[in-house]
Amino acid sequence: MTPPIFAVLGAGAWGTAFALHLTRLPSAARVILWARDVQQAQAMARDRVNARYLPGVPLPPELCITASFEDAVRNATLLVAATPMATLPELLENSRRVLMTATPAPPFFWLSKGLLTDGERVVLPHQKLAPRWPTPVGIISGPSFAQEVAQGLPTALVVAATDRDATEQVAAHIHGDTLRVYANDDLSGVETGGAVKNVLAIAAGICDGLKLGHNARTTLITRGLAEMARLAEALGGQRTTLMGLAGLGDLVLTCTGDLSRNRRVGMMLAEGLALPDILARLGHVAEGVPAAHAVTRLAQQHAIEMPIAATVSQILNGILAVEAAVKALLGRAPKKESC
Repeated sequence: MTPPIFAVLGAGAWGTAFALHLTRLPSAARVILWARDVQQAQAMARDRVNARYLPGVPLPPELCITASFEDAVRNATLLVAATPMATLPELLENSRRVLMTATPAPPFFWLSKGLLTDGERVVLPHQKLAPRWPTPVGIISGPSFAQEVAQGLPTALVVAATDRDATEQVAAHIHGDTLRVYANDDLSGVETGGAVKNVLAIAAGICDGLKLGHNARTTLITRGLAEMARLAEALGGQRTTLMGLAGLGDLVLTCTGDLSRNRRVGMMLAEGLALPDILARLGHVAEGVPAAHAVTRLAQQHAIEMPIAATVSQILNGILAVEAAVKALLGRAPKKESC
């Protein structure tokens, strides 16, 4: 049997870490990592390190690094996008152009977590991408800091797709000694968890930055999980999915871990820094920033109450000051916990 060819599209921290994981698998797969920036690709290939996004982690010689999109995509048996969510439609369209004559086209999966717009509406990623791709599409999600995956530390993820066979096949392909992978049939639930948890992590960072205590942070995580589950159910997802890795697991990690970019955004907001300065200082994409506005719009589309997400969106828009936001949330009328 011919070994598979995995193309990881995007050489940021998570894309590089995931490509590193794939090179450690016993399947003898060929792994190609595509970097959009030519100079970055040349430096990574020469120095065998991603000095910008994953410094200090050596890249093995068997990892192929290229800035040629065509070379990365043309013969791949699995495409894994690792770019910011907003660029996924462009990446999929570019892949479609390269593979117009390929039969069949490889499955298209992504590591990104967030939402997309389709016309005037906010949608889950697969709702926009699946109609534009001839084979199954899906997401690889769960609690996973890039630095720890790159170091080979134990991690668990979930895979969900538009096709059950593709879900199980991709899960089997990427499962390894230090990265346990579970198949999940609830694509909508997995995508919702990945999008909302980043927004809640900004709220958790604000909570920690204001030194409101462990009780407050735990309350925020718990009530945030309730918001996440309500939205998932409205989108056709299952509440049980949000109790697993793609929901609660990812939420706890992102809201409490020091490596969380979105939590750091919240902590700097609590310090009084302006959002442009925060993003410049961060040096990486914080998906919770665009997701906060998208999640709030999506909740409005489906008449779902998500006060924490809406408050984060108002803070990021400059409508609400951090201290006033805390008072507004604490001042909400009491209700049943199940509401």
